[in-house]
Amino acid sequence: MTFPAPGVRAWKRFGIIVLVAVAGVVPLRASGIELFQLTNVLIYAIALLGLNILVGYSGQISLGHGAFYALGAYTAAILVAHAAVPHWIAVPIAGLVCLISGFLFGLPALRLERMYLAVATFALGAVLPTVAKYKGVEHWTGGSQGLGLDDLATPFGLPLSFDQWLYLFTLMTLIVLFVIATNLLGGRIGRAIVAIRDHPIAAQTMGINTAFYKSATFGVSAMYTGIAGALAALAIRYLAPELFGVFLSFGFLIGIAVGGIASLSGAIYGAIFLQAILFVVGLTARSLHTAHVFAIYGIVLILVLYFMPYGVAGLVARASHRIRRRIGMSSL
Repeated sequence: MTFPAPGVRAWKRFGIIVLVAVAGVVPLRASGIELFQLTNVLIYAIALLGLNILVGYSGQISLGHGAFYALGAYTAAILVAHAAVPHWIAVPIAGLVCLISGFLFGLPALRLERMYLAVATFALGAVLPTVAKYKGVEHWTGGSQGLGLDDLATPFGLPLSFDQWLYLFTLMTLIVLFVIATNLLGGRIGRAIVAIRDHPIAAQTMGINTAFYKSATFGVSAMYTGIAGALAALAIRYLAPELFGVFLSFGFLIGIAVGGIASLSGAIYGAIFLQAILFVVGLTARSLHTAHVFAIYGIVLILVLYFMPYGVAGLVARASHRIRRRIGMSSL
């Protein structure tokens, strides 16, 4: 005997509420560096959530999503630094810019086969950070010297430091985007996206506009990643082209592979993995060459994928299923 579906869903909702409540208390307990690291986890989770929509559910490979991360970061930073736009308004504007940019990029690019699409997105990720150094936009981006943000104030007169406010703002943003992704993928649009991924010819036969859905999915994915980049700009308060190299895009792909492809919860696990790796790299960077650090990154990834081929989300799902089966058998 197994638990009825409504009971399982009720326990999941209860667990999510408890998890969100605990996460909301973090700013009252965490130190400055701990709060910064946890904020980075939430930011990475937003970026991985967007990339997983594209790769996991749409089946399109992107090796250049770091470009949209950079575009969102620079858009928000320029709005805040040069136009005095409140940061909490600059973030959704950055997401809108990336949504439009991703959709327009996807219109011609997503007509390519997967391998050629990967090459096209790789070129995008390699070129865009270089554009920030161009003299024509150097006044806005800071060029090679980078663009710094002054200390930002907590809005609405809240009795919080800016770091505490940014953590809560990022947490709220992640929750909203997670709900949007869940509803989007769980409905008719999500079924169309998966149908295009699994049976593209059959999807076209059924009248699904594959070019539009692919481009729209790419745009939504870029929007998520751009919002993450905008929040990262507010967290770091300094931008330079070197922060958005090609390896950032590979890091995002590694994150969804470890967390679990085609699993929304996998974005959380992948984000924790990325932050943990960055923490280890930070501890060892003084004594190791860059090549050695990347080798450690690769070894850890291989071990994780060898023992958890479906990612952490798959491992958690199987463990949860086994526990429910044992509880159900014991109640017979």
